[in-house]
Amino acid sequence: MSVLRTTLVAAAGLSLSLQTMAIAGGGVTIRSYGQRALLIQGGGQSVLLNPFRAVGCAAGLGEPRVNAGVILASSELADEGARGVAGGRFLVEPGSYRIGGLHLEGFASPHDRLDGRRYGNATLWRWQQGGLSFAHVGATAGPITAADRVLLGNPDVLIIGVGGGSKIFEGTEAAELVKQLNPKQVIPVQYINGEAPENCDQGSVQPFLDAMAGTTVRNVGTTVSFPGSLADTTTITVMR
Repeated sequence: MSVLRTTLVAAAGLSLSLQTMAIAGGGVTIRSYGQRALLIQGGGQSVLLNPFRAVGCAAGLGEPRVNAGVILASSELADEGARGVAGGRFLVEPGSYRIGGLHLEGFASPHDRLDGRRYGNATLWRWQQGGLSFAHVGATAGPITAADRVLLGNPDVLIIGVGGGSKIFEGTEAAELVKQLNPKQVIPVQYINGEAPENCDQGSVQPFLDAMAGTTVRNVGTTVSFPGSLADTTTITVMR
């Protein structure tokens, strides 16, 4: 191979590598489907969190019938991790996975306040996408241990259930974990807008916001975009 050809091949490889890095670190766009399911797109990847059927606390919401590269479920309860609603590789079991350029890690935590005796375990997730680190603590009421906190790290974006009840953090519990993990962005999920459906024991986002008094809060509707680099101070992004 000539020196010129070698140089051109190397330059092409470097250009492709830089383009890949740019895509990977280019931030994300997040769409909410009723505060239980979030579709995160960025870095050339798409991740759907907690697709649901419109039952229980999700009654009356439009089911997220979309396609994603990866689906991360907290559990297989119908209102927070239903199979067959959306298209994509469905993950709910703890473990370490490499899918489509993503490295995803899930680990178990008691779903309820009875050490899992009522609802079993929920799966907590962490991964990197679009240059940002994510932690998904979307559905658990069990205690987060010191070991769990080490595994979750200090994420750029923390997605956390706040609505209370038998299997979701109360607002004060969620606020305590936020302060321990010190994320840059917090997206509260698993709460009720308006009147709760029948037999749903979850409440509104307000107790969490009250417990986080003094923290900047943004109300953004159903879609928000984050750049690949975030400010160091914590901001709560409330989606609909």
